[in-house]
Amino acid sequence: MSRLSDFRLLSFDVYGTLIDWETGVINSLKPLVEANNASFTRKHLLEVYHEVEQKQQIQTPGMKYSELLTTIHPQVAERLGLAAPTDEQNQAFGSSIGSWPAFPDTVEALRRLSKHYKLVVLSNVDLDSFASSNKGPLEGFPFDLIITAQNVGSYKPNLKNFEYMLREVEAKFGVKKSEVLQTAQSQFHDHHPAKKMGIKSSWIERPGSIMGNTDDLIYNWRFETLKDMADALEAELGSS
Repeated sequence: MSRLSDFRLLSFDVYGTLIDWETGVINSLKPLVEANNASFTRKHLLEVYHEVEQKQQIQTPGMKYSELLTTIHPQVAERLGLAAPTDEQNQAFGSSIGSWPAFPDTVEALRRLSKHYKLVVLSNVDLDSFASSNKGPLEGFPFDLIITAQNVGSYKPNLKNFEYMLREVEAKFGVKKSEVLQTAQSQFHDHHPAKKMGIKSSWIERPGSIMGNTDDLIYNWRFETLKDMADALEAELGSS
């Protein structure tokens, strides 16, 4: 397939692609940093967070994402050389996911893309956390299918998550792998495993993003924003 309009279904990463994951994490770490009168660059905070999160996901693949965040909050503090946070502060960090903002183009772009595609969530969070995001910053958008790490029992980039998604979309919608386009920001979590699975991908770059980047870029299409992808799809359909 050589055109965006040839695909029938978009499999979305959410946090980093639709939700501004990095701003959400930074905002949620502010109480910890400010309580210690500390100062760190955005890049350093995100790199430490991402490293700690990734290690915990490997160690406890079946742990709910909100509980995983609660678990890693004191680990992040330790890595940053800060005083240990309280249990209440750890819980607040774990419960912060629903407050992470959507990118400004997200909801309208989803509405436009949904006119042509089935839209499926393939996320590393848990069902309750995604529900909070969907009710809030995603404005109740009606995705066709929601798959989280909680459903699968593992976290991306584990190929089990992509295998699970492919089984589900074929069973529910009759969509085959060749008709699925993985749509995501993170090279590490999405594009590299998608290639291993033989799934084509659209990279929503979100310029300035830090987490999930790799030196080896993999994608079949590349857009700065989801709006740009919707524009390209509509241009294709208008010219056909």
